[in-house]
This record gives sequence, C-alpha cells and structure tokens, in this order.
Amino acid sequence: MTQNIPPLTGSTRNVLYLSMKNDISFLVSGTLNLYEHQSTYNPNMPMRGVLYFARLYGKIIARDNINIYSSSPKKFPLPQHIVFYNGTRDQPDRTVLRLSDLFERCGEGQSPALECTTVMLNINYGHNRALVEKCRRLEEYAIFVDRVRRNLETAGPLEEALMQTIDDCIQDGILRDILIQQKAEVMQMILETFDKESYEKAVKSEAYEDGYQAGMDEGYQAGKESVLKEQVKKKLSRGKTAQEIAEDLEESLETVEELITQLSDKASP
Repeated sequence: MTQNIPPLTGSTRNVLYLSMKNDISFLVSGTLNLYEHQSTYNPNMPMRGVLYFARLYGKIIARDNINIYSSSPKKFPLPQHIVFYNGTRDQPDRTVLRLSDLFERCGEGQSPALECTTVMLNINYGHNRALVEKCRRLEEYAIFVDRVRRNLETAGPLEEALMQTIDDCIQDGILRDILIQQKAEVMQMILETFDKESYEKAVKSEAYEDGYQAGMDEGYQAGKESVLKEQVKKKLSRGKTAQEIAEDLEESLETVEELITQLSDKASP
C-alpha cells in the first residue's frame, strides 16, 4: 500500500529533494496513514487528502472483499493525514487544515457532509524541536535544506553554492554517510531537480500570493459582513429580537447587537 518513497527516509535519492513533492501511505495497526512532503504552502491539502483516501479505501474494499451494501456496519482503518512542510513561507510549528473550510457557505444552517483534517508540521530548521530531536535524520535534513538556502542567497553560481553546502555538511557530520558515499550522485541529483532561478521565482511568487490572499480575505470578510447586515435588517423589520436573530443566523449575540447598532447609526439623521 506504499505510494512512492518519502523524502525523509534513508534512501539517498529521496532525502535531498527541495522542490519535488512526495507522498507515502501505509497501514499500521488499523490506522491508514498518509504522509506528504510539501515545499510550498498549500491550504488545499485536505481536498487532495480526501481524494487520495478515497482511492486507498477503494483498494482496501476490493482487496478484502468488503460488502459496503451490507445491512451491518463494517470497520475501516482510521485515516490520518500528515504533511511535512519545509517551504520558505513562514508557518507555525503545527497547523490544522480542514476540508470544511474550503467549502462555499450556500445557506443558513447547512453543514458539509464531508470532512478531512490535515495536520501540517513545519520541519524547517528551528521548528518542531521535540519532533526533530526524536529523529536525527529529520534534523539533519532540515539543517541541510537551511544551509542550501543560505548559500543560494550568495552571488555565486548554483554549483558552487551546492558544493560548499555539501562540503560543510560532511565536515559537520550532517548527512555525512550519504554525502561521502555518493557525493557526485547527490550533487547531480540536486542540479537536475533544483533550479536557482525557479527557486527565486517561487519565493517571490509565495510573497505575492500572501499579499493577494490577504486582500482576498479582507474583501471576503467585508462581503460577508454586508450580507449578514442585510439579513439582520430584514429580520428586524419582521419584529424579531436580537436574541432571536442571533439564533436564526447562528451568530453570536454580540455580533448581531453590533450590527443593529451600525444600522441604527446609519438610519439616524
């Protein structure tokens, strides 16, 4: 049930990728684990997760010949979705992403029929110290990536920056066994999968998207407040109290009272 090889295991060819995305799924003690590695922040991971899980459960049902049309309930492995993030965008140690946050809100009292929760762990150097202390290879990987990025900020050519990083890491015992045994292969692999110009563009793109998303969020909140205010206005015209309106709209009483105050101020000469 394994899909690909994760970037954090012992294989040389998968330890050092900076720009490629990897995933792995495995079933252990009744838990269906899906682990992914992301070098860019992606809030849509829960949607990707639910689609991935759907395919995996389909395989389990077919493999074990589970009759999902039976009148008796069947047991299925517990899903867990973990994303290791090491992109350049600043993120907290732990972020919980939910599929329900991606759905459009179409009407009052509606709740989504689907949910998928993704736990994103920031594995950049300096984050999640308790986690990396339990896995030396993960810590070395984080250090290596951090050093590559620091050296890429210099004006030197890409090859020089990478060679300097590899030499320094060997000297300091960072991924030493891998880098000594297959230094040329690692160097070639990184050159083939990592382009400095593309990396710099990706960093700038993330900065732009952060600003754009902030603007979109601000506009969304303004639009939401406008719709809510109009709903409050209509219900007030029907003689409903603030408490009744709050219950109808599933909003806090404080929010509704604030909107009523704004409507009253606007109506005042």
